[in-house]
Amino acid sequence: MKNKKRKNYLSWDEYFMAITELSAMRSKDPSTQVGACIVSNDNRILSIGYNGAPNGFNDDEFPWSREGNNLETKYPYVCHAELNAILNYRGNKKDLENAKIYVDLFPCNECAKMIIQSGIKEVIYLNDKYADSENNIASRTLFDKCKVKYHKVAMDKEITLSLKNN
Repeated sequence: MKNKKRKNYLSWDEYFMAITELSAMRSKDPSTQVGACIVSNDNRILSIGYNGAPNGFNDDEFPWSREGNNLETKYPYVCHAELNAILNYRGNKKDLENAKIYVDLFPCNECAKMIIQSGIKEVIYLNDKYADSENNIASRTLFDKCKVKYHKVAMDKEITLSLKNN
């Protein structure tokens, strides 16, 4: 009699999006935590990243505010998850060509340009809460004109992770 495989295993999209969500948990941003996971055509993880302060900028001195004078907010300083995932990649740039990037938040226009320039050809995202913003309209225009596919992935699974010693 043949053994039957498990039925409740994670699909590739669920697996990579879970890694994206786990990466986002590294973010120290009190309002928005974003993760990114770059994956090759053969479903191998190439790099991961999350949004946060640039290397060398003390997190305790970082301006995490969303409102106020621009230079006193996080916006001119924070590195987005997509940027960090692209910069964290230590392999040959050629390996990023035709790769996919999983993100939990649809990329802004600046990240869209970096995704395009890196050679990534597909964006899989979980949320698009800024869909009507000019930045995200520009992102979709950039992706469309540069033939980068993008789609929202439907997720309906709760994953519980325990990291304790037994």
